[in-house]
Amino acid sequence: MSSQYEDRLSVLDGALDGVKVDAAFSDELFAVVDALLGSPILRRAVTDPGTPEEARQALVRGVFGGKVSKPVVELVAEGATMRWNGGRTFAAALERQAVRAQLIAAERADQLDDTEDELFRFARLVESNPDLRNALSDRAVGLAARQELVEELLRGKATPATLALAKRAVLARERTFDHTIESYVTLAAQQKNRLIATVRVAESMTPGQRERLRKSLSKQVGRDVALQEVIDESVIGGVLVELADEVIEGTVAARLHEAERLFS
Repeated sequence: MSSQYEDRLSVLDGALDGVKVDAAFSDELFAVVDALLGSPILRRAVTDPGTPEEARQALVRGVFGGKVSKPVVELVAEGATMRWNGGRTFAAALERQAVRAQLIAAERADQLDDTEDELFRFARLVESNPDLRNALSDRAVGLAARQELVEELLRGKATPATLALAKRAVLARERTFDHTIESYVTLAAQQKNRLIATVRVAESMTPGQRERLRKSLSKQVGRDVALQEVIDESVIGGVLVELADEVIEGTVAARLHEAERLFS
């Protein structure tokens, strides 16, 4: 991801943070994303750098005005003034804001932590179940039917934001269903300015162990860290921590491998 692209995302993040959003805002912005992805002509028109910014904004207001709320229209119009590497890139940037809007609504309902945890665990469930993973990724089955399957699995067991985002993830904008949900989990962590550490252990940690590990990792990276625990029988003692791009091994298997290397 280029620094210029990150700068544009940050501008859109700031624009969204200045708006009072709710789940309906998220739904409307997702609808705009779908409209852009469904129309190559519209995508090109609203991102054409050869067209004056004012004209691109006028086009956005003309197409979406009256169909979605004014704050959604103005967010899209502001995004249309920026230079994007194609219409799909712009749509992806707006999709990010739609996800963030859902997460902001969850935070205001004091449900962000639950949403983050539920999304993570649902992604792990799908990843570990080949039949379920295939059912959700089978493009021969209609989108509505696959989303209904998600709803059946989560109904009454998850926050409204978890349900809405899990159903959205069936579209798999990030290659696969579980990768897409993981991107949502990352955004949820960023909403509270913290990092996600995936901790693989052979058996569940005690609350005390979790807290000691969390504090240690937070001190190491200089930011708050949220732990997501995965039970993995292949881990022989200790823990395997995946934090951002770093893997920290504290397992018996890792120590045995190192001893074997030293004596070979």
